[in-house]
Amino acid sequence: TAVVGLLYPCIDSHLGEPHKFKREWASVMRCIAVFVGINHASAKLDFANNIQLSLTLAALSLGLWWTFDRSRSGLGLGITIAFVATLITQFLVYNGVYQYTSPDFLYIRSWLPCIFFSGGVTVGNIGRQLAM
Repeated sequence: TAVVGLLYPCIDSHLGEPHKFKREWASVMRCIAVFVGINHASAKLDFANNIQLSLTLAALSLGLWWTFDRSRSGLGLGITIAFVATLITQFLVYNGVYQYTSPDFLYIRSWLPCIFFSGGVTVGNIGRQLAM
């Protein structure tokens, strides 16, 4: 988490695109609250099937990015973080370190990349605010 939080301001300065959208602690706290809501929804809401849950969480995750970030670097890092974290999780599950009770997508749950994406955006906003 700390590495992800540090990556966002480093990538912003490397690309020469300072992030200027909603740069205050109140916005960061709202982003954290929305992330907690998305995470809670993934565990508690009962959908007819996992595809509906995954699509709903994907829309909510993109909404979180649009509401609190709106940068190309934030979108790219969020997608990269979701991909890498999902691969690491698949590796851990495949090797028996961790297991899901009902995996539905290559040893893991299909909604997991959405949680990693929204978590990356949230931690990135925290890192950007701390870097100011």
